[in-house]
Amino acid sequence: MLSSIQPVALSVFCVCFLLVTGAGFWAVRWRRSDLASLDEWGLAGRKFGTLVTWFLIGGDLYTAYTVIAVPAALFGAGALGFFAIPYCIIAYPMMMLVLPPLWRICRSHGYITLADYVRGRYQSRWLSVAVAVTGILATMPYIALQLIGMREVIAALGIHGEWPLIAAFVILAAYTYSSGLRAPALIAIVKDVMLYIMVGAAVLVIPARLGGYSHVFAAAASTLARHSPPGSIILRPAQFMSYSSLALGSAMALMLYPHTITGTLSAASDRVVRRNAALMPAYNLLLGFVALLGYVAIAAGVHTTNSSSVVPLLLTTMFPPWFAGFCLAAIAIGALVPAAIMSIATANLFTRNLYGELVHRSFFSAAMTGGQEATMAKLVSLAIKLGALAFVLLVRSQFAIELQLLGGVWILQLLPAVVGGLFVRSLHGPALLWGWFAGMAAGTAMVGSLGLRSSTYPFHIAGHVYGVYAAVPALVLNMVVAGLGSLLLQVSGRRPVENLRNA
Repeated sequence: MLSSIQPVALSVFCVCFLLVTGAGFWAVRWRRSDLASLDEWGLAGRKFGTLVTWFLIGGDLYTAYTVIAVPAALFGAGALGFFAIPYCIIAYPMMMLVLPPLWRICRSHGYITLADYVRGRYQSRWLSVAVAVTGILATMPYIALQLIGMREVIAALGIHGEWPLIAAFVILAAYTYSSGLRAPALIAIVKDVMLYIMVGAAVLVIPARLGGYSHVFAAAASTLARHSPPGSIILRPAQFMSYSSLALGSAMALMLYPHTITGTLSAASDRVVRRNAALMPAYNLLLGFVALLGYVAIAAGVHTTNSSSVVPLLLTTMFPPWFAGFCLAAIAIGALVPAAIMSIATANLFTRNLYGELVHRSFFSAAMTGGQEATMAKLVSLAIKLGALAFVLLVRSQFAIELQLLGGVWILQLLPAVVGGLFVRSLHGPALLWGWFAGMAAGTAMVGSLGLRSSTYPFHIAGHVYGVYAAVPALVLNMVVAGLGSLLLQVSGRRPVENLRNA
């Protein structure tokens, strides 16, 4: 309603948003180059150094929805929501091992997507198509979640209706179309500085006003115990398996998302990629502080049935209006960066590995030119953002969350083809495709049997029930099928493709 509008907070929010929008459009002049090629538009010419790449990948992985969803998980369920912290700790050593050699191969052969790499590594058209389809399906709900996070922020300012979200979409679509990956890279720097200021103030000022962290944890423990089902600030033994499998599976999946690969391949060298893997834990420290805001909100007396509104309500309640507007702007801008990168990454996949591979070659018997690829990718990125916006406006938010859970299960099924291609010589493309299909089917069946409400599947073993992240047993099945299939093909006399080996 009009009476709930916070004019000071809204004014600060609008000023910050307009400044960042201007930066997005100016980015086309930053490190000016010909954006009529997909390499320049979609990967910024692979020229980003350590600092820009660090901000870009950090802004890509630590999104607006992360800032909203992780505290919301602690607010509603307690310690189980902390799984995001160890999974990032596990992920970065994996990224340091896998991403530098992957970068070298992709740079050497001009690959822009993971599906390009798989196509070249195994000479398998349909495995490449499977990788592209999986990446697009897993990323689309992620884009929708960024818009949902932005909608929560706008609602906290007292603005209701869908027109502000539509306006933000138009702005996002316009500067992504004109500037490509350069726009989110430049905005990520501004966004992350704002986010560090917001989190630093929130974890220092608000707990001090509430009586310190001892009171925060005591209030959280007492309140969570009264939830149904009851929560706790300490993991219960029954949660150990689900917690650890969720952390491990999510860590392995993180480096396989198209937006992670796009940020990685935009780096200027494999040394930049290694440095970023070493520096990324600084963002994990930030994430740990962000997670604590869920407990802080409990101690602050925030009451809401919509857990996604917890952090916006906390900020508007505990901070003066001008600073609340600044903090909410940081979160909203945190939605623009990953949404732009994700739309670019999925547009690259569709253009190169679906349309280019299945349609253009069939009709024209030749590969698309760089200009054709760039034009197609720009249009597809607009269509993807439009689809995500329509999804948010027409479908309940919970369904997007459910699909994102399923997307995490799906994306992990790419690990044998991608990581196996770097370190194992004996894998065959057809066998990997069989394994991918088995893993996708099993993972989807497990999550579907739970009504898409959870990705933790209960296994009944020796009279005990163990909750396991569905992506992990699906991956095990995937690897078994791929391994046995490769062995059978080897025995039958078919030799695996051995090109593109990493030196």
